Amino acid sequence: MSDPTSSELPNTAEAGQLSYAIFQLARAHRAHAAAMLRAMNLHPGQELLLMQLFDHDGRTQAELLERAGLDHSTVSKSLRRMQEAGLLTREPASHDRRVMVVHLTNAGRALQEPIADMWRTLEQVSVSNLTPDQIQAFTTCARIIEKSVRDHSRQSPGE
Repeated sequence: MSDPTSSELPNTAEAGQLSYAIFQLARAHRAHAAAMLRAMNLHPGQELLLMQLFDHDGRTQAELLERAGLDHSTVSKSLRRMQEAGLLTREPASHDRRVMVVHLTNAGRALQEPIADMWRTLEQVSVSNLTPDQIQAFTTCARIIEKSVRDHSRQSPGE
């Protein structure tokens, strides 16, 4: 049996071992989450939008865009798909017809517990071989790396 902490690293990735590990982790995590979401007839990212609406129904499309951390086209496409599936409604705001307000339907609200269960299961799978201290250390490092990448992206958008 091979060591789960090692994997074949392409020669070109040797100078970026951490970045390569993050990419591989994100890909594996997203694939597992996507399979779980398919069982609920959802696409990746849609659960993030729904989670925002579970916390505060009636957010604007712009608020969802900002809070979910997804790009504009992904949010628009996801909201359209979810509206077609009967999970939410979108209507112009009374104060500004250009602003779209998003509300859950009963079918959308019914996904709150299944999504919470899915998220708990994904977490259990993700941390099954880690100690509480490792989980905390990883979470702290991940947030620091994310902030560093975001800060750099804001400073040099063309790189």
